Amino acid sequence: MSHDPSAEKFSTRAITAGRPARAADSELNASISLNSTFTAGGPLGYGRYGNQTWSQTESAISALEGGQTLIYSSGMAAISAAFSIFPHGATVVASNQGYSGVMTLLNQADASGQLKVRFVDVADTQAVISSLPGADLLWLESPTNPCLDVAELPELISAARAAKILVMVDNTFATALTQRPLEMGADVVMNSVTKFLAGHSDLLMGSLSTSNTELFTKLENARKFNGSIAGPFEAWLALRGIRTFPLRFERSCQSAMILAERLSTHPKVSRVRYPGLPTDSQHARAVKFMETFGAVLSFEIVGSGADGDRLCDSSSLITHATSLGGVESLWERRRRWPIESPSVPENLIRLSVGCEDVEDLWADIQRALASI
Repeated sequence: MSHDPSAEKFSTRAITAGRPARAADSELNASISLNSTFTAGGPLGYGRYGNQTWSQTESAISALEGGQTLIYSSGMAAISAAFSIFPHGATVVASNQGYSGVMTLLNQADASGQLKVRFVDVADTQAVISSLPGADLLWLESPTNPCLDVAELPELISAARAAKILVMVDNTFATALTQRPLEMGADVVMNSVTKFLAGHSDLLMGSLSTSNTELFTKLENARKFNGSIAGPFEAWLALRGIRTFPLRFERSCQSAMILAERLSTHPKVSRVRYPGLPTDSQHARAVKFMETFGAVLSFEIVGSGADGDRLCDSSSLITHATSLGGVESLWERRRRWPIESPSVPENLIRLSVGCEDVEDLWADIQRALASI
């Protein structure tokens, strides 16, 4: 009986996809291709157009997200490539509260006239649908960063597709282990590979996955001619990280749920934002299509922004740093960044839960909360 890779579980695909072909004494792992130049006659042609190590990493991400995948030098490089394929003055519907890098990029594009941006509350399904007429792109991020609002992905994607509007989804927080937007009908899925997929806080990389051949060619050309290419060593590291991604993510999600439950009853915490909590405003929507609830949670302390900074500086196990998705737990007060959305509360702390023992993490959080 022949083997069908598409029948494998996603935890298996992360380990098996992107391997070299088997033969006597063949390599088990992909090698690092340190080449800028290739002999004529093959599909690569030149180092800015392709690389064998890129291809292996792209195959692994494709096995998770579906479609064809392209990797870029960073998550923002991937996002910039996605926006670059639209004509000057195209209309984009996007979240009014999401990743600050995307918010900044869209605000700049709107101010210059490069794009016309309609910012909406992605958790308000009817408001999003009402903003769609005449749009060229619906850009969705769900759950949002850092407030963890959840968009009704199946319904919104269906509405946009019916109106012949392209849909692109930032799947960084959720990952393919939680939701697979391409299966829901989205045109493109973006991942900041820097985060959960690579998982070790040691590289920058982004990816775009699509099942649309025409879109793939446009995005590939954007990478070729904008020069937003990934390094082969970073690609190799990312592929190695993907091998343990399901294990890491499962552990972190389990711990995130436990910590969210405990924080929700702590007297120095006024609100916990985590869609896995039955009391969370996003829970009823999330359970419809999310298979996990992720490894990031946010909470608001009883106190000021200065108290939040002191809290983050007081931990000994959790590192006070930006970013997320690594094996180590990180937290920060998001409004310490000037580009963060003003809709994010000053006293909101974003916690990326790593793979440490959950009781050690909870003890560290309790000590830090005692400092305020």
